[in-house]
Amino acid sequence: MTKINVVILAAGQGKRMNSCLPKVLHKVGNKPMLEHVISTALSLNPEKLIIVYGHGGDSVKSSINESFLKNNFIWVFQDKQLGTGHALKCALPHVDNDGATLVLYGDVPLISGGTLRHMQELYDGGVVMLTAQLNDPSGYGRVVRDEGFQIKCIVEEKDATQSEKFINEVNTGFYILPNEHLGKWLNSLENNNSQSEYYLTDIIAKAYKQNIEIRYYTAEHNYEIMGVNNKLQLEYLERIYQCKLAEALLEGGATLLDKSRIDIRGKITCGMDCIIDVNCVFEGMVSLGDNVTIGAGCVLKNVVIGDDVTIRPYSIIEDAKIGPNSQIGPFARLRPGTDLIGGAHIGNFVEIKNSIIGQNSKVNHLTYIGDCTMGSGVNVGAGSVTCNYDGKNKFRTVIEDNVFIGSGTMMVAPVTIRPGSVIGAGSTITKTTEANELTVSRARQVTVKGWLSRRNKD
Repeated sequence: MTKINVVILAAGQGKRMNSCLPKVLHKVGNKPMLEHVISTALSLNPEKLIIVYGHGGDSVKSSINESFLKNNFIWVFQDKQLGTGHALKCALPHVDNDGATLVLYGDVPLISGGTLRHMQELYDGGVVMLTAQLNDPSGYGRVVRDEGFQIKCIVEEKDATQSEKFINEVNTGFYILPNEHLGKWLNSLENNNSQSEYYLTDIIAKAYKQNIEIRYYTAEHNYEIMGVNNKLQLEYLERIYQCKLAEALLEGGATLLDKSRIDIRGKITCGMDCIIDVNCVFEGMVSLGDNVTIGAGCVLKNVVIGDDVTIRPYSIIEDAKIGPNSQIGPFARLRPGTDLIGGAHIGNFVEIKNSIIGQNSKVNHLTYIGDCTMGSGVNVGAGSVTCNYDGKNKFRTVIEDNVFIGSGTMMVAPVTIRPGSVIGAGSTITKTTEANELTVSRARQVTVKGWLSRRNKD
């Protein structure tokens, strides 16, 4: 296969985005558009990957270099945006003398590797371009053919005649160009057009005049060639992207109650017979075992969930492990470092952080468990708290097996609740308890006579 360089044009300012963020860093599926394009380009194993950047240059480079830590990308700064032809010319000093150059765009995020590989297969030393057939070609350059149906040029809409505007075959801007001719073509571009820009599209007419073969591939899906110029277009591509991911889950056997109401902002894998209700958000890496049910409105980020787990609606789980046969929620929050061994019941308005919850333990109501190691068979009553922070340092609470914690108990860490302990409701525990005994720690209840009447007189 011919050696290929990839040049990604990513210098546009994106004024219509009405944002301080460089256009190519706006996200689809929680990933910058430029990152999508780079990932697709890397799947082709190019000899070189050259990124032409401009507006917001430092932030673009730092964001991408952070996502692709080990890379040998070539960054080329385009000081003035004088058109796509000028942008590619900026990259020319870094392009190999032989082989071919594939031109991609940092604001066209859904171009697929499959489409680009089809273009590669067509390359035979000439030009390969990607075209599309649109019912409404407004805004796109038209593909003009000669009497023999050979492509002879591309006419931008602002320069097109009335008859040319009726052409439905459009230029997408994606090309594979022979490096041996590329320099000559770029250096001969002129800007005598309505935009006073150097159009990369003019290369097609130059190739035609030199009798260089111009092959084409038609995009299977029109969304692949759609660029983003405003937030409306960004949201449109986001929905298409999410629908594609949802359909992949459905094809893999997951049940989605509404594929249009799911957001996948990372990667999710599902075992057999998983059910996902509406308006759930998945971020980072999420792994679901078999027979997992996720209720409406849940948010999961970097979570591993075992088999036969039920997560009831509106629960938030981040950087956590959920063992098999556990039940979570509704309205539960499991923060980073939570590890449920299995069979756990974590109920409504319970928050857990940096804690291990043992087999078949229950924390069902209005409770905070932080920096805790909890054994098996524990029951924690409503309104209980592991008081893990003294204003300066964090301390750990140890709750051993088969402990019963009465409602409203404050456990002031560092403290250990020994096996089989029963803690009376409303207790404040500051010392290690005795195993298999009842521990109660409360102030004596008193009535202050006359206090209300004296207060009301003040």
